[in-house]
Amino acid sequence: MKTKDLSNIMDKSQLSVSSLFDQSDEKEFWLNKSPLERLQALELIRQIIYGYDPSTTRLQRVLSITKLK
Repeated sequence: MKTKDLSNIMDKSQLSVSSLFDQSDEKEFWLNKSPLERLQALELIRQIIYGYDPSTTRLQRVLSITKLK
């Protein structure tokens, strides 16, 4: 999956505040999405939370096997 520019994703003009006890149509919204769309949204949330940056390098794990004497 290609990483998108996260600054263009959220439409801040459509923000609303409500009580946690109000009924939500969020479940129905996600049930209407295809499994692929749900996984793409999940991946986007993961990237936002963990600060995913594809240009950062990762440390490699090296496996070395030694013989017992």
